[in-house]
Amino acid sequence: MSSNIFGQFFKKKRIKLGMTLRQFCMENNLDPGNISKIERGILPPPTNSEKLGQYAKFLDIKEGSNDWYEFFDLAYASSGRIPEEIVSNKDLVSKLPLVFRTLRGQKLTKDQLEKLAEKLKEI
Repeated sequence: MSSNIFGQFFKKKRIKLGMTLRQFCMENNLDPGNISKIERGILPPPTNSEKLGQYAKFLDIKEGSNDWYEFFDLAYASSGRIPEEIVSNKDLVSKLPLVFRTLRGQKLTKDQLEKLAEKLKEI
């Protein structure tokens, strides 16, 4: 996945604040060159969760909101990683092969679909 999807999301949120790149960076003491590169997908999103959280707060993304999770999920996906809260849950990790197979368009058996549905209900 290209880091540009994360960058586009970042830029959309910054623009929604009504701020130019320079205004945003000056207000938050960030380097405009680096933020520009992140928004254009030239630099990948940070891999550090604290840094991502800082950026999210600068973008007025509320912790725990759908946008918060999307922001982090896009960052992880852009760097080919799985979100930490999923990796740390053994039960969820065991279900990832089914999710990956489904995303690839491979057919699951009826039994596999039923088991997946039951597990999703438990979450």
